[in-house]
Amino acid sequence: MTVAPQTTPEIVDAFFARFAEGDLPGLLDLFADRVDFLVPGAPNVPWTGARSGKDEIAEFFTLLGKELTPAEEFTIDATVIEDGHAVVTGRSRFGVVSTGKPFTNEFALHFTVADGRITGYRMHEDSHAISVAFTK
Repeated sequence: MTVAPQTTPEIVDAFFARFAEGDLPGLLDLFADRVDFLVPGAPNVPWTGARSGKDEIAEFFTLLGKELTPAEEFTIDATVIEDGHAVVTGRSRFGVVSTGKPFTNEFALHFTVADGRITGYRMHEDSHAISVAFTK
């Protein structure tokens, strides 16, 4: 039997493992029922905006899988954890399916974890590069 992740480092590690595996149900299990979830960005990027419930969060991850090619690069540079907060920085490279344009994205993800669940998710990404890649 697999033990559910409980600590902030365990939750963050499980998040990236499940994301890499494309395990949407497992990924959603890491989130609380209500989440302060925000990805700021340009209106032509389909996954930007605020979300809260698991259905909305599922839509976010489904959009990523539908709108983007598989990752050409996905690296994590640093993870800083203090109490119930984790900030992860990294770099990714994807292509946009509808335009065929690639983009490189330097990102920072801020997770808030409470009671063994992700309660806050802030994605800071290169919104300019992504918006350009979505422009036909």
